[in-house]
Amino acid sequence: MKSLQQQTEAKINEGRQKNPDFMKIVDDIIEQAKVFQQGNSAIDLGQKAPDFSLANSDGQSISLIDLLQQGPVVVTFYRGSWCPYCNLQLRALQARLADIQALGAQLVAISPQVPDGSMTKDEMNNLDFFVLSDQDAKVASQYGVAWEVPAFLSQHMRVDRKLDLEAINNGNGSVLPIPATFVIDRDGVVTWRYVDVDYRTRSEPDDIIEALKKLT
Repeated sequence: MKSLQQQTEAKINEGRQKNPDFMKIVDDIIEQAKVFQQGNSAIDLGQKAPDFSLANSDGQSISLIDLLQQGPVVVTFYRGSWCPYCNLQLRALQARLADIQALGAQLVAISPQVPDGSMTKDEMNNLDFFVLSDQDAKVASQYGVAWEVPAFLSQHMRVDRKLDLEAINNGNGSVLPIPATFVIDRDGVVTWRYVDVDYRTRSEPDDIIEALKKLT
């Protein structure tokens, strides 16, 4: 089975072949973002993870402090179900969920989408972890991974992909989370993290599992 990195690289290469001019502009935007160190303000190792209470697809409120009473928590931020790279990530995490849970941990995925629009019913039925809605990107901001989407990408999503982010995110059409994953121990402390402003990259499930093993 291909690693998540191999899958995302294949998706990027597919995009380069279909629309090389667009992907070149995206490369430049990502490079500029990295130069300005966007994402550099993300909570760091050894810091206390901000608590949150967010709704799942059923409208039920799920809080970090309650989850931590049962064991470590893996919190991952993704842009939305409309993002193909995010969907690759969620499927890869689902495939390794048993290994994550065997280490006593729970997995939480957070996006700005409204609770009843984050994923289709069929997609939700295939995910056995929490998918939560951070519509105003407040929690993403608390974790230091909120990103003001550049105008070029906003226009691309609106015009080329026909995405109405304001509707999808219940009024928030300009701020999305940087792809980021945090491993949080039972004391609420961040013990491992992955943060990258390049939305085409994701943390490997194997790396998350190795980080959890160090907690046992």
